Amino acid sequence: MNLKTIIVEDEKTSREILKNYLAKYCPNVEVLGEAENIEEALVLIRNNDLDLVFLDVEMPYGNAFDLLEKLGDVDFETVFVTAYDHYAIDALNNHASYYLLKPISIDELIKAVDYVVETKKQEQELQHSVLKPKVTSADGKITIPTQDGFEVIEIQNILYCKADDNYTQLFLVDGHKKLVSKTLKYFETILSENGFVRIHKSYLVNVNFVTTYKKGKGGTIVLNNGKELSVAPSKKSILLSFFQ
Repeated sequence: MNLKTIIVEDEKTSREILKNYLAKYCPNVEVLGEAENIEEALVLIRNNDLDLVFLDVEMPYGNAFDLLEKLGDVDFETVFVTAYDHYAIDALNNHASYYLLKPISIDELIKAVDYVVETKKQEQELQHSVLKPKVTSADGKITIPTQDGFEVIEIQNILYCKADDNYTQLFLVDGHKKLVSKTLKYFETILSENGFVRIHKSYLVNVNFVTTYKKGKGGTIVLNNGKELSVAPSKKSILLSFFQ
């Protein structure tokens, strides 16, 4: 699989070394451009359809995290390149695909590219496709408390659940919603065996109603009623496992 990339690095020598390594050891990576600061990087990223960005952490007039904050949600993978290992936690928090320390190890560079290839293949298989979950709709029921007692709801009629502080909103297939005095974690526990997956800190979805996955760092899903929900990057692999 070919990857389109740019190199964001303020040191020309470092850019040349990485570019030469990629040409020699990772021929499937096409370098579309180079940037030596955040502003140049923004232009390149916005004007190209990229699969991968090699990103130095420290640059003039800002750093890699400033750049990612300006971009918001992105649909490319990021490999951080830096001489300092103390940025590793920040990189993980920004969902970096890989973290390369300078001087760059050729073996580690190859591993980073291979990892991105596998990630993009997985996304490509699911992008804008109709999904067929492995699980079937459950015939079970749950009860939710009401002021007068409780109400019985068919699990298969729940589209998704949304966190609302210590409450949870249940969105049903008939368009109605129920506000329940239970946390989303509670519903995650009791519904996880019935085809529900946590895709975000705020959302628990019934995979039987997922029709489309759209790529991104975490991506988004579309339910059969047209509702689009964000997928947290940390939850993406869990979601995709339902459709493999």
